[in-house]
Amino acid sequence: MSDSRVEDEAAIQAVLVDSYKAWEAGDADGMVANYTADATAIMTGSLRDSRDVIRENMALAFEGPLKGSSTYNKQLSLRFVGRDAAIVVSESGILFAGETEVPDTGTVNATWVFEKRDGQWLIAAYHNSPVLAPGQ
Repeated sequence: MSDSRVEDEAAIQAVLVDSYKAWEAGDADGMVANYTADATAIMTGSLRDSRDVIRENMALAFEGPLKGSSTYNKQLSLRFVGRDAAIVVSESGILFAGETEVPDTGTVNATWVFEKRDGQWLIAAYHNSPVLAPGQ
């Protein structure tokens, strides 16, 4: 891997870490600080079609059902798609206040799409889908 890809990978990891830290702090503004203005987020039953909509939804969630929550994230892969795009695949889940483990029914597979704009890696899209229990 060239030095530039090592630097790009480190920058992408830093964006993810910042997003996870913002979630733990219940900080919707911080969570979307590294999203493109036209970012999309698709989760079961919902489409959030801009950074502002994502921020508004997260702010409401952090005041309500996600108050005091954190996330579990295990990166499964990172690959570059051309010079200015990357895809991260992860296994994730929400740890609600007081939980120490994500329940089996709470695990999702997630895809993060990154775009490099003006030298900065930003989240352009996020999608997750529930992991099916064995036998489903």
